[in-house]
Amino acid sequence: MSQQYTPLKVTVARFSYAVKIFMTSHVGGRAKLLLLGLVTLFCGISALNVLNSFVGRHFMTAIAEKQTAEFVRQALLYTGVFGASTIVSVIARFAEERLALLWREFLTHRAIGLYMSDGTFYRVGISGKLSHPDQRIADDIKAFTIATLSFVLMLLNSGLTILTFSGVLWLISPLLFIAAVVYAAFGSYMTIALGRPLMDLNYNQLDSEAAFRSSLIHMRENAESVMIAGGEERHARFLIKQFDQLASNFRRIILINRNVGFFTTGYNWMIQIIPVVIIAPVFMNGDMEFGVITQSAAAFATLVGAFSFIVSQFHSISNFAAVVARISSLLDAIEEAQEPAESGIEFTENGEQLAYEDVTLTAPSDVPLLRELSTSIPLGTRLLVVGDEDAAGIALFRATAGINISGNGRINRPRRDLIHFIPQRPYVARGTLRQILVPPDRSGDVSEEQILRLLKELGLGRAMDAGEIDKEQNWATLLSPREQHLLAIAGALVAEPHYVLMEKGEVMFGQELLNQILGLLAERSVACINFAEPDAARSGYDAVLEYHADGSWIWIDQLGNS
Repeated sequence: MSQQYTPLKVTVARFSYAVKIFMTSHVGGRAKLLLLGLVTLFCGISALNVLNSFVGRHFMTAIAEKQTAEFVRQALLYTGVFGASTIVSVIARFAEERLALLWREFLTHRAIGLYMSDGTFYRVGISGKLSHPDQRIADDIKAFTIATLSFVLMLLNSGLTILTFSGVLWLISPLLFIAAVVYAAFGSYMTIALGRPLMDLNYNQLDSEAAFRSSLIHMRENAESVMIAGGEERHARFLIKQFDQLASNFRRIILINRNVGFFTTGYNWMIQIIPVVIIAPVFMNGDMEFGVITQSAAAFATLVGAFSFIVSQFHSISNFAAVVARISSLLDAIEEAQEPAESGIEFTENGEQLAYEDVTLTAPSDVPLLRELSTSIPLGTRLLVVGDEDAAGIALFRATAGINISGNGRINRPRRDLIHFIPQRPYVARGTLRQILVPPDRSGDVSEEQILRLLKELGLGRAMDAGEIDKEQNWATLLSPREQHLLAIAGALVAEPHYVLMEKGEVMFGQELLNQILGLLAERSVACINFAEPDAARSGYDAVLEYHADGSWIWIDQLGNS
């Protein structure tokens, strides 16, 4: 399951662009204010740390020299510094989390806006070039914003620490300062060398976790179908196989973490010993007070920790690199999908009537399905689209819906709110029945009684209780596929568009109920076009658009005239 990373230069450019658009956005003012506050707070923390090292030095010296008054004074100073450090650190953490949330809100809103516009989400899905965009938007953006701020602030803190404690350590012992620099450089090099494979493995782990979670969600959403079909064992084997792949990749991560851990653990232990080994002989010779030993140990550990950013944060950095690569892949896929694949079919949405002008549709093998279709569908017409095989009808339904189909010609459609599509595979968004059935611009025009009466007329007894009209539920799991289709019809009857296009209505509803639906739509002067199976009954329609295996077609009105 190897992955191809976005080139480093492109990834850095993506990262810089993400920061730029955030800082120049409508929330950029708040972001800059929070960031300025954080910089100020971290400068305060760094100053308090230096002060703390000197207070600690005098505190320990007072103990060694048994100076009671100085001991009490330094203890009070110690308490005050700890109290101030606690307050500043907590406020800094609060500001960091608020800034991370603000950034996540901005990026998530922007990503969803781009992903859900102009069919981009559909083209991303069918391209097969991006795995689990949902996980990247939900989890990776969160990890990206939190980790970015964390690293930026840790780098800021490390820089301030290096600036302040380098002077402290140099004053104590130039040799100790040089030892800190060399030791940190050695540790950073070894950590990178040992942990380099974690970059790829963490990328793959995120994908594996997303795939496993997606399969579990799919099982939950299709529990009834799986139960009826009796495919539990096969699905269980598939889930176990996915988890085993996940676990296998994670075992490799654990193995590398073990190797890195051997080095970093020993590295961190040595930090405590090195300054004492260097400073203790000077103290023993009487050239240094006792408190300097503890100060040098603390200053050495602090400075080495600042220089050893890669060592201490390598695991987080490797995860962050994978997240940045995944978000870069998401943005690349969205940008590519925003440019619809070239198609010879032109769409216009500037009229109120559905019409086809010289529309020719072809199969992937370039075999013509429909040749030079030119016709206009009058408002209020009940039209049956049928032929020798249903491939041409399915292609025409999909092309009218805006899905890219090979061919040429022009399709003139009314604006989107005046045409409803009901595919054979049902889809009902989560929400209340009122939200699903009533368009936002008509929310005050349709009463609860009207909704209940319409549902009863269509036989949706399970959704009849008045209390459920405004209760948010997952209707896709509560209603059967047939009931979900009926809910789509109810929505069309409430919205009263100019056209309703359904895919194999006789299969979804049965002929008797379909005739009732055709009548209800006709009463409201809504045109209904059924892209039917070859043997569909032709009664109950005003006209038939009949196509043949050679791509030819003919329009037949209700009297049988062509």
